[in-house]
Amino acid sequence: MRNDHTSKTVATVWGLLILNTLGSTGAKTIIPLPRSLIQMVTMGALVAAFALALLVNLRLRIRPSAFVFLLTLLLVSSVISSAHLESGFGALFRCARLALFVGTLWLLSRWWDGSLTFVRHHIRMYLAVLGSVAAGAIVSPGAALPDLYGGRLVGALWPLTPPQIGQYAAVIIGLTVLLLLGRRTDRTSAALVIVPSLVLLALTHTRTATLGLLIGLALAIGSLMLTSAAARRFFAWAVLVAAVAAVGFASALQAWFLRGQSQENFSSLTGRAKVWEALLAAPRTTLEYVFGAGLGDKSFGGLPIDNSWLAVYYEQGITGVALVAAIVVVLGGVALLRPPSLSRACAIFLISYCAMASYTEAGLGDASPYLLHLAVAASLLTAPAEAAPLPAPEIPRRRVPRWAQRTEVG
Repeated sequence: MRNDHTSKTVATVWGLLILNTLGSTGAKTIIPLPRSLIQMVTMGALVAAFALALLVNLRLRIRPSAFVFLLTLLLVSSVISSAHLESGFGALFRCARLALFVGTLWLLSRWWDGSLTFVRHHIRMYLAVLGSVAAGAIVSPGAALPDLYGGRLVGALWPLTPPQIGQYAAVIIGLTVLLLLGRRTDRTSAALVIVPSLVLLALTHTRTATLGLLIGLALAIGSLMLTSAAARRFFAWAVLVAAVAAVGFASALQAWFLRGQSQENFSSLTGRAKVWEALLAAPRTTLEYVFGAGLGDKSFGGLPIDNSWLAVYYEQGITGVALVAAIVVVLGGVALLRPPSLSRACAIFLISYCAMASYTEAGLGDASPYLLHLAVAASLLTAPAEAAPLPAPEIPRRRVPRWAQRTEVG
């Protein structure tokens, strides 16, 4: 009973971490939600997550984790860069948020054992988020597909942008496909997750999430092909379907991919390239080059940076870039060294998806869904704790009579 209670508490903590990383800005909702109220909910979720994690791990038992250790170093670097208050007191607030986030991951590391437990938590929680998106689209299609976002799907009940929804849908689709190939779920349950998520992903018109899903699944399934006949069959069918779709629906796929944009706008990555060029051309002091300007809202000149590496470079300097690169390289290296398994395949999918999305999305340097994806990957790559050997039963000593002792001496 106690183990069941602990498992439910850990799942609740994970759900609260996901709630915290949903953000406070996005589309207009059916019922207007003040930003201050949303921030109160998200920050309250993080505080509650840390408190619950501490409650179930009062003895502070943690597992060694290079991933969380590097995150801790990134936190220290962020505090150094934010202490100069160049980005205002909000930078210190974001550092405190990151500290609670990293502290909660340290407390949860006790339950990282290479199993699929956190994969299932991840799928369930993000499926609930997507459920709220679908409910909003049913209640108010106009609010869920606004002209402001070019008719792309947004969160009408909670302010979620199309890239966020696309990311959540792509991640749980990929993980569910891998669970199905590994026979850890049945086809009906998998269909109930994959089919609605695919519909939502298509309605968001999110290119980054779609490419990340395809590339991540290709790498993950490729890691299983030598040991899994199901993976080989799926890969063959996927190649066949992709070839037929490329020939028969080329114009429709191109129209979906371009989203009505001109070639010039598409080649500049919807204006992102101009922001990146301005950021790189801006003068920086030596301190800013090494440690950055402090944690901010991942924008430059009032425009979103939309690149994890440049956002980290701007806010946490070259030190932050080195630490984030070390996180990705260490996780990827450990995944490649592990023998083929379903856990390894899921980790490869999550790592490759985050690496792919980092080019057009920010988040690897601060508390975000991307760090939660990588945390799940770290939990999958953690070796199971060795069971403590049972003490040998004590053999009672036989009492030797005194006359026998005299005989032995004689």
